[in-house]
Amino acid sequence: MKIFDNIKLSLLVLRANKARSFLTSLGIIIGIASVIVIMSVGAGAQSLIVNQLNAMGTNLIGVLPGTSDEEGPPASIFGIALTSLKYEDALAIKRQVNNVTAVSSYNSGVGTVSYLSNSLSVNFYGVMADYINVEDTEVVLGRFFTEEEEMANARVVVLGYQIWQDLFNGQDPIGRRIKIKKEIFEVVGVMKQRGATGFQNQDNQVLVPVSAAQNIILGINHVNSIRVKVNQADNLDQAVEEITMLLRDRHNIDNPSEDDFSVRNTKEALDILLSVTDALKFFLVAIASISLLVGGIGVMNIMLAAVNERIREVGLRKAVGACYSHIMWQFISETVAITIMGGIIGIVLGWLISAVVALIARYLGFRWDLVITPSSILLGLGVAVIVGLIFGLYPARKAARLDPISALRYE
Repeated sequence: MKIFDNIKLSLLVLRANKARSFLTSLGIIIGIASVIVIMSVGAGAQSLIVNQLNAMGTNLIGVLPGTSDEEGPPASIFGIALTSLKYEDALAIKRQVNNVTAVSSYNSGVGTVSYLSNSLSVNFYGVMADYINVEDTEVVLGRFFTEEEEMANARVVVLGYQIWQDLFNGQDPIGRRIKIKKEIFEVVGVMKQRGATGFQNQDNQVLVPVSAAQNIILGINHVNSIRVKVNQADNLDQAVEEITMLLRDRHNIDNPSEDDFSVRNTKEALDILLSVTDALKFFLVAIASISLLVGGIGVMNIMLAAVNERIREVGLRKAVGACYSHIMWQFISETVAITIMGGIIGIVLGWLISAVVALIARYLGFRWDLVITPSSILLGLGVAVIVGLIFGLYPARKAARLDPISALRYE
């Protein structure tokens, strides 16, 4: 019963000093809420990646410039510009690798697209004629450009759905001429509405033949990546091996350690991305946990002030028979009660913020799941209790060591 008496007394003290109790727990509230939000947002970002890769299909292979080991991502995933992949590599894969049904290389850039008085800043992509098969999509107006146009540097463009709406106000754009970075292109088609892929809105982009993107707009002779579609998932490993051997032969590489490219299937890419997001998530959680340390120090300071305010109370309790452990547990119970209160409020606040983030992400078209795991809630409560025990120990020991006679005489 002594434990319950201490808890009851602690709650009475907190109720008597509501404003101070709330301000004392504010650091804990912010710290716990930060941890919950980061874990939820990290899990939501992972769900976005998983949902998108599953939507793309399990029979895709990605080829990126730059070498990597089997467990790590290639350098290009971190934004390092590499030029080892060529358009001709994509053509060779399409023609020489077994079980391949479609191939597209990719170049990208940002520029202004204009028609009459309307202009937009958009992402433009240079792709191959197989793009619609690789991405499993289609056009809703007009057509996609042909392989002949791709090979001939044709100045043709296919608009994303939202670009069509914004640039032409929903009017028929087929045959109209637009400018991409001051270069004139003819509109031949409009893509169907697709929404967001990863963190990129597919409806706010324009597509041109990769040759035109390289030679007319960007002035380069390399591609950023290549995607390969295989007829069925069972043939992925064989296709990966054939692509690897083909590119080594084309790039005159005899030693595998000198590879200047990386070939990964969908599952491998998913595992790599999840490992990267896991590392970032736990790093951010560690940073957010610093606020818990600051909050714990704040709790300790307030409890030290409370000890000074209640010296006569402690002396009176000792005079009527309270021992060292009784006083210790009284103040530790108060500290833990404050931190648990802060932890509960922090969990609720973190859940609300995470829900708002998920709603905004879904509103923007992302496939974002709201993930609040029981482990994150238990972690929040556990951390709150531990902070209360650690930072309540010193004030409690100071109170328990007070001399009862001196405490009763304290003014």
